[in-house]
Amino acid sequence: MAAGYLEILRTRHAARLLAGTLVGRLPNAAGAIAIVLFVRAEGGSYSLAGALAAVYGVSNAVGQPLLGRLVDLYGQPRIQLPAALVSALGMVVFALTGTGSLPLAYTLTAVAGLFTPPLEGGLRALWPAVLPREGQVHTAYAMDAVAQEVMFTAGPLLVTLCVSLWSAQAALVVLNAIGVLGALSVVVSGPSRAWRSAPREAHWLGALRSPGLIALLGAFLFVGTALGSITVAGVSYADGHGGDATYGRLMAALGLGALVGGTVYGARRWSGAPERRLRVLVALLAVCYLPLTLVPGAVAMTALVALAGVFLAPCIACAFIIVDRHAPKGTVTEAFSWLVTTFTVGASVGTGLAGPVVEWGGAVWGFAVPGAAGGAALLVLLATGRVLAATGGGSDGGAVVEGSSENDRNVAAEPRFSTGHQA
Repeated sequence: MAAGYLEILRTRHAARLLAGTLVGRLPNAAGAIAIVLFVRAEGGSYSLAGALAAVYGVSNAVGQPLLGRLVDLYGQPRIQLPAALVSALGMVVFALTGTGSLPLAYTLTAVAGLFTPPLEGGLRALWPAVLPREGQVHTAYAMDAVAQEVMFTAGPLLVTLCVSLWSAQAALVVLNAIGVLGALSVVVSGPSRAWRSAPREAHWLGALRSPGLIALLGAFLFVGTALGSITVAGVSYADGHGGDATYGRLMAALGLGALVGGTVYGARRWSGAPERRLRVLVALLAVCYLPLTLVPGAVAMTALVALAGVFLAPCIACAFIIVDRHAPKGTVTEAFSWLVTTFTVGASVGTGLAGPVVEWGGAVWGFAVPGAAGGAALLVLLATGRVLAATGGGSDGGAVVEGSSENDRNVAAEPRFSTGHQA
């Protein structure tokens, strides 16, 4: 298992691109908690803190596909680095001006979210140009999904460390400065500078003109809903089973389960259509959510939450392959960014939905929400099976890396997987 991942990391540029992308996305991973801590330190209410964090999140969701389309049109360095600088500038000015002027605070957090660079989609567009073999790209997608779990754990820890050592204001500044350095590391690399999207057909819908991609996004809206609802239901459960310490263990267990599941999934080379495999993975994900409604003691509940997380990263890694398979030519970064946006919106919906459900029926009904959402995701995949089975317009498997040999260009233009994937 380790050998497969080490082989990828030893490939030229691979470790740098993965690390740079993760570091560059730290503001995204921990931006909301940093905003909340800063607003509270400024004497603002929880309502104001939540509203500003929500503005940041919604703006981020809106900006990702828009910036992704610009990356496909104009290349990574010309979009990613300026966007990172504008986003960081918005957050730094917010840290310096505080919440004294609410219109300014809302504007600055919206700017910071809107211009968050689509590094996640950009990395997935680069993997086929960096990794020489088809199986390695599949493994890289899984490694990418696993690394996200680590980042979304490390990001909040970094923020709380900065707050304890310095201040909440310093945490905002440091977080965004690190993010710019990560983006810079990616865009000055050879693969990022050389990458060009495949020629695209002009269309106002961009990547969304693919029926297969729309079907996948519909399913992942519910997968995001399931994940978002668990975080709220977990708070309700922890209130009666040990408080914050229990909640921390539950969330750590969820991340650990995803980490283990993604690692094991990526270590194996899978055959067959990824759409069929995704249906199985989503079904297992939904089934593993159901035992949470038993709400046993803290130890057993921690084990059940870890089990619930096992199939999350494999679902995401499999979805990456399907996105690349169905994205119309010249829209691969935008298509991946739409997946990020849909998942984020779904998680927000889950958070908002689980709150009233928990108030009405307690933790038991709160944990029923992720099970129902997982079932809904499976129904979408089953209902759209014929659409998903049809290969889309072909993605940027044909993206060109400048300076490559003619043989390299031909390899890049070929499908990466024997089942027709162009990842």
